[in-house]
Amino acid sequence: MSPITAGLIQAGVLVFALALIYRPAGAYLASVYTGRKHNRLERLVYRLVGVDPDSDQRWSGYAIGVLGFSLVSVLLLYLLQRLQALLPLSFDRGPVNEGTAFNTAVSFVTNTNWQSYVPESTLGSFVQAAGLTVQNFLSAAVGLAVAVALIRGFVRSGTDRLGNVWVDITRGVVRVLLPVALVAAVLFVSAGVVMSFADSVRVTGLDGITHDVPLAPVASQEAIKLLGTNGGGIYNANSAHPFENPAAWTSIVQVFLLLVIPVCLTRTFGIMVGDRRQGTVLIAVITLLWTTVSAVTWWAETHPNGPATLAAGAAMEGKEVRFDIASSVLFAVSTTGTSTGAVNAMHDSFTGLGGGALLLNMLLGEVAPGGVGTGLYGLLVLAVIAVFLAGLMVGRSPEYLGKRLGRTEVTCAAISLLTMPALVLLGTGWALTRSETLEALNNEGPHGLSEVLYAYASAANNNGSAFAGLTVTDDFFQSTLGVAMLFGRLLPIIAVLALAGALARQRTVPPGEGTLPTGGVLFAGLLTGTVVLLTALTFLPVLALGPIAEALA
Repeated sequence: MSPITAGLIQAGVLVFALALIYRPAGAYLASVYTGRKHNRLERLVYRLVGVDPDSDQRWSGYAIGVLGFSLVSVLLLYLLQRLQALLPLSFDRGPVNEGTAFNTAVSFVTNTNWQSYVPESTLGSFVQAAGLTVQNFLSAAVGLAVAVALIRGFVRSGTDRLGNVWVDITRGVVRVLLPVALVAAVLFVSAGVVMSFADSVRVTGLDGITHDVPLAPVASQEAIKLLGTNGGGIYNANSAHPFENPAAWTSIVQVFLLLVIPVCLTRTFGIMVGDRRQGTVLIAVITLLWTTVSAVTWWAETHPNGPATLAAGAAMEGKEVRFDIASSVLFAVSTTGTSTGAVNAMHDSFTGLGGGALLLNMLLGEVAPGGVGTGLYGLLVLAVIAVFLAGLMVGRSPEYLGKRLGRTEVTCAAISLLTMPALVLLGTGWALTRSETLEALNNEGPHGLSEVLYAYASAANNNGSAFAGLTVTDDFFQSTLGVAMLFGRLLPIIAVLALAGALARQRTVPPGEGTLPTGGVLFAGLLTGTVVLLTALTFLPVLALGPIAEALA
């Protein structure tokens, strides 16, 4: 079987599995967030934290809940790392230094999972399980909650209430993430993924030398790192490590897990707003963007232009032989199109065009299909901008799903949209003015610029993957990347919740003769064009100096 045929079969199996689960999973997610009953475990949680589950909150109260919960989580995770030496299962690993502990705490709470340390030798099993794995669940549940709050903004009429943030977070964990992650973890264990609380195992390699190989509770974190579009691995090699991802078929399962919730949320959106065509439009846009980036990246990796890759016949540097190019490309495109950041190949070793496509995938705003919850509300923000631009072109007041888009709504959407580009460009520009950055780079010229740009794009988009040629362990990078992660997560959330509050206060208006239809091919094209055009206008100059220049060299 040729590599192309094998790759097409892998992609076909992945798409078929997503299509099979799309309708039932989308309907289930809608039922989770529209049901009025609370199960026993949820009622226990509400009693423990002192929450009235039947009360609704204004957008401001909802936002305060998200902000307070996130900041407290950052503090607790920071303390866990700093106090590691006093905790069980630390394996004589001392406290994590201040800069790394801050960066890691912010990273996992914001669903970024950027790791500027070697996890298997830095953190013990207790911090991995009680700190990082727990935050993988909670950060994903927060993203789901914010997306659902925005949907309620479109659905509700003449009210200032968006739901209860504590109920939404609890349901996301108890009814969605925990059950699926449990099944996935058992599947991974059966496939050979490590699940152990021992420190290490002594093995003799093919070279005849005995090695101490670190062990950890990998399978439990592996499941939620993918399902929750988190991405942080137990091992520094992440999903390229055989203890995390032992076979070609487990790699496809991992890609399925990181795509399934963001993809199915478009169906949830259509059900909750009462018009399934709206969800169909969103999934059509996502599919077009994902397919295009996948095709470009796959072509780039199989048509190299460097002397070493030409001699090899393909760009296999940094890729695992057991995955080959097709599986590596599927994983890379899916992980940069979501907020996952997990890798089964080294993105820094991709060709100029291939690596540039992965970078562009993040700079699109991670909406193809985006992270758990974040992808949906990011795409809806772009939909608001698209409708507003269409209204300007035809001279009519813009409306979307029966809600007028006035100054308040468009301002909130603009703030959410512009936060990421501002953080990326300011952070990259500042880093490039420092002489120390040149010393931190393993590469010069266009690829060196791409490495810095990729780091801040990954941080501000809460992705977490990296071009590994940049060393980011000094205080400057730990601090600025941490701030980019924090602001890149929380500022859009505040703006999105403010938008939801403004929409919910309006009375729903019936569509008129001048209303732009948003349930068909025309709007799908308009939304796709808006995504691409805004990215091109914002990032084309810096992309021309980095990956485009490298690809043309």
